[in-house]
Formats: sequence, C-alpha cells, structure tokens
Amino acid sequence: MWFNVSIQSGKRKNILFFETDEQGIGMKIYQGVMMTLEVLVLIVKMYATWFHCIYKFFVPPEPKSVKGEIVLITGAGHGMGREMALRFAKLGSVIVCVDINQSGNQETVDIIKEAKGKAHSYLCDVTSRDAINEMADKIRKEVGEVSILVNNAGVMPCKPLLQTGEKEIRVAFEVNCLAHLWMLQAFLPAMMERNHGHIVAMSSMAGVIGLRNLVPYCGTKFAVRGMMEAVHEELREDPRNFSGIKLTCICPYIVDTGLCKNPKIKFPSLMKILSPQEAVEHIVDAVRREYHEITIPSSLYYINQMFRVFPRSVPLHIKDFLDSGLEAQ
Repeated sequence: MWFNVSIQSGKRKNILFFETDEQGIGMKIYQGVMMTLEVLVLIVKMYATWFHCIYKFFVPPEPKSVKGEIVLITGAGHGMGREMALRFAKLGSVIVCVDINQSGNQETVDIIKEAKGKAHSYLCDVTSRDAINEMADKIRKEVGEVSILVNNAGVMPCKPLLQTGEKEIRVAFEVNCLAHLWMLQAFLPAMMERNHGHIVAMSSMAGVIGLRNLVPYCGTKFAVRGMMEAVHEELREDPRNFSGIKLTCICPYIVDTGLCKNPKIKFPSLMKILSPQEAVEHIVDAVRREYHEITIPSSLYYINQMFRVFPRSVPLHIKDFLDSGLEAQ
C-alpha cells in the first residue's frame, strides 16, 4: 500500500510499503478483539445504567432545596403558572412572574407577597424575541440571574384542522414552541457560565400521542419534547462540564385550567381531570428530584413506553377503548 511521508526538506514522497499476509491477518485480529472489548464495555454500561434506573425507581432521589433560587415562570398570571409560582414561593424561591396579562400577573405577585414571599412582575409578549431579551436584561439588573426557567405559557386551539385558521396556528407555534427557543437563548448562557440551572418545559400528553381536534397543538407539544431532548444532548456532548444544568419536560393529560373546554372522559376513575394544584404538586416534585420527563398521571408514561413496542395498530385499540380526549370548541 502507498503512504505519503514528509521529510525534512519539506517535500513529500510516496513510498511503497508491502504488507505481508501475516501482518494483515494480525491487524484484522487486533481490530476484531478491540471491537469485541468495546461491545462488552458497552453492554456492561447499559446493564449497570438499567439496574441503577430500577434502583432509583424504587428509591427516588431526595428532593433538592430550591430556597433562594430565582424562578422565572411564564404564564404566571393564572392556572398552573400561578400555582407553580405560589408553590415555589412557599419553598423559599424568589419568583419572577412573566405574563402578557398585567393584572393577573400582578395578582399572583400580590398573593405571594401577602404570604411573606418574594416575587416580581414583568409584562412580556413571549412571542417577541426582542421583548424577551429586553426583559432578560432588566431581570438581571433588578433581580439577578435566573436559575430555574419554567416555560409554561401556552394556548390551545381545539377544533378540527380544516376549521383552524392561519392566525390560530401561527399563534400556537409562536407561544407554545418558538417562545421556548427565545427564552432559552436569553437565559441559558448565564446558566452555562455558572454550570448551574434548571430548565422546565411544559409539553403535554398531546406531545406524546396524537389527538383529534388538536393537530396544531400536538405539533407544538411534540416539538417541545424534541427541543428539550436536543438541548440535553448539546449540553451532554459539549466538552465543557454542564452537568449542573438539569432539564425536566412535563407532559400532563387533562388539567382543569380553563383551556380544556370540552373534555371527553369515558372512565373518570382511570383518566381523572386534575386540578392545577394537584398537577403542580407533581411538577414541583419532578423538578426537585431532577426527573428528565414525567407524565401526569405518571402511569401514562409507562403505558405509552410499553405500547410503543407494538405495531402501530395495536395501541389504537387501547386508545379506542379509553375513548378520551377533547371535543371541538
């Protein structure tokens, strides 16, 4: 075979080396042994991680303290956003409430302050990247660096796709999806500098399975889960150490926040509609235990994982049997 060799004069010469059959066989054996060893190491790592995950399932990690953390929550003026703000405030966090509804947002802040908590109100249209960047600068100067970012703001058009207008679809993607990207670009760099932070994204079970009357909404929530997984990989594969930044993706089923106008539940005992307070208990617990992803109720996570193994037509029978979802508004 030919090798290109550099010599001191700066010129390069092609020199022909002859590889004997014995050398070629030896090299192939060496490569085969190394590949086998690498596969064995991979198998050991996979089994060790699997057993560790089983252990953590039965012995969950202790909840971390969030006292003193600066928690920014979008959509804090009502529903789950407000309940999360109240819950984190009770745990000693400094709350940054962000909403386009100034009166609702201020009401959340007032409730927290009445309970001797710390909270700040910021009016912002999260569909505007410029508005988010301007707000981020003000928060740094007036409150400090955000250490827990909760992308909660969302809208949910609920009607058949062909009856959904262009504006509704664009707004859904801007609020439910693009806003997450703008918020990440605004607040993630500071977390990376300190190797400390937690990003929480509100997805949905509509981001796990497709549901009728929610085509654009499902698209946005599937996108949120994909973005969170991709951000995790960017941080994990970066040569710098970002192990101090955690990510949690939340996938509730139906929560009574006012967005779900016409829920359809065949078995209420199995598919219970949760109050915002009940849902937030699960969400805050997941953040404090640093879970990567949860569904609410938690059983749906394992049911979905199990049935994804089967051919696509098989879980459809379960879906038809449960017969749950949302009717068009």
